[in-house]
Amino acid sequence: MENSSDQKPTIMVTNDDGIDAPGLRSLVRVLVSTNRYVVLVCAPDSEKSAVSHSITWRHPIAARRTNIDGATAYAISGTPVDCTSLGVSQALFPSVPDLVLSGINMGSNCGYHVCYSGTVGGAREAFFYGVPSISMSYNWVGGKSSIHDYTLAAEACLPIIKALLAEIRNQTYPEKCFLNVDMPTDVTNHKGYKLTKQGKSIFKMGWRQVTSETEGGKMLSTMTMETDSAAQTETNTSTALQDHALFKREVKGVHIDDPDSDWQYLQEGYITVTPLAALSNAEADCQAYYKDWLQSVSECVSSSAL
Repeated sequence: MENSSDQKPTIMVTNDDGIDAPGLRSLVRVLVSTNRYVVLVCAPDSEKSAVSHSITWRHPIAARRTNIDGATAYAISGTPVDCTSLGVSQALFPSVPDLVLSGINMGSNCGYHVCYSGTVGGAREAFFYGVPSISMSYNWVGGKSSIHDYTLAAEACLPIIKALLAEIRNQTYPEKCFLNVDMPTDVTNHKGYKLTKQGKSIFKMGWRQVTSETEGGKMLSTMTMETDSAAQTETNTSTALQDHALFKREVKGVHIDDPDSDWQYLQEGYITVTPLAALSNAEADCQAYYKDWLQSVSECVSSSAL
């Protein structure tokens, strides 16, 4: 991953919204326009939102060369994690990229939603392989956001990308984490960069029974419903299959109990920068509780053996 002073750093881009998603295309376009980077793209050939860190295990995946101006790009028949793993393996590209960017996602990835996110999964996989990475998400709000906001979001992240590459070149990059960056809805008037921690915010979801797969519209990666008049018409004329029941997720509300965190600062208009890793250790009080609890279990086992 080391470059001589006259070489351009190599950046590989992936995502979970698919290779044709406007967030990825805007990010690649902005990177290419700087003329500072060699840009590679290795992204899913279709939407793979909320697949977390899932991988393709039982069958081969296909890599199809795709035309994206200024970049070497492949559409992959796999998950975001598959894309990152393949892209840094030197099986598809001749060298390991200096930096992996995953995004720009349609919708924020804060709090507990980091666990569901395929965007974060793509960056986390690079971290597993020792490749520096950033997951990038834009807090899209229907009726307020536009496709052009992805370009503004990508431009707002250029200083972070440039500074991180400098750390990598100087071999001062901290290898024990990767970055999760979320950009506010009004990205043009953002309040600056804010170092945050992962909070506990979550969209509470439930289930309801439906009569067809199209009933109620499509759940977007922004955790909102996209209704479609054609789909509604199909719903009215279709009949449910008799041998099974259909259930669809629905959003019940937002739960936030940790105000000093990524979600809160994002809502205040900051570009949040959150260092993440991959371990899922419980909080210290849980460790203390179960230390005493497990000791009591062991004592019970010893007593019963007498």
